[in-house]
Amino acid sequence: MMAFEFIRYEVADKIATITMARPEKLNAVNGAMVREMMDALGVADADDKVGAVIVTGEGRAFCAGADLSRGEDSFVAPDSDRLTSADGKVDYSNDAIREVGGRLALVLYNMRKPVIAAINGAAAGLGATLILPMDIRIAAEEARFGFVFARRGMVLETAASFFLPRIAGISKSLEWCMSGRMVGAAEALEYGLVTAVVPQSELLAEAKRVARDIVDNAAPVSVALVRQMLWRGLGMTHPMEAHRIESRGIYVRSRAADAKEGVSSFLQKRAPDFPDRVSSDLPDFYPWWDEPEYS
Repeated sequence: MMAFEFIRYEVADKIATITMARPEKLNAVNGAMVREMMDALGVADADDKVGAVIVTGEGRAFCAGADLSRGEDSFVAPDSDRLTSADGKVDYSNDAIREVGGRLALVLYNMRKPVIAAINGAAAGLGATLILPMDIRIAAEEARFGFVFARRGMVLETAASFFLPRIAGISKSLEWCMSGRMVGAAEALEYGLVTAVVPQSELLAEAKRVARDIVDNAAPVSVALVRQMLWRGLGMTHPMEAHRIESRGIYVRSRAADAKEGVSSFLQKRAPDFPDRVSSDLPDFYPWWDEPEYS
């Protein structure tokens, strides 16, 4: 188990669990916690012994959002004043202006391993946006979600303006974000913000069941490629773009050892043992998308 100050990172049976561990602060995040989460996600993504990742919170909250212990200056990034010149102009091109939640969102977006959110309680602010780049979101019945930024005089973060309308639709996203009201688990399920709602006592077991289904039955390289095909596909403007990358994938994967094992295990009615590894066997066309300005 890796040692962190604000999170716990554990791996068991090919499932990595990242637990936000500031229960006395309702798992409110600071810059150090976000950096630890990015480090832990990077370790999981590079480890062939990890097939899926679960993210959850310790105690009664999933994540209460930003740590507001600095009072009125809580949202002001340290040393950010240096980005403003003497004449009052801001250097928006400076890398230091990037908000830390967006950096975390991009790490999640670029993951090759599936990420499952196990939302055990209140998720507000960054706690609500943090789950958006995750692949599967499972909530306890007690969970509530708050895109509360406008109520704090702020705007969306964690690339939520990209993810949320693609998940919940533009109208509901606007209503949630402009009002900043708390959204119950049932409403979150109705609009696709979460994929399932379960009793609190069953939350981690359900998240592990979903992770186990992926880990035990799907080829890791195929999972990595499918994950990126679907996420990147959200920005496609014509089906030919999908056809082009799927054709490359079919050509390469049909000749891979995983495909032979997938067919053999099916015909022999046994569990598969896929030999290809994410660390070494992704096809030569990966990554196929243009490098983003920030990664």
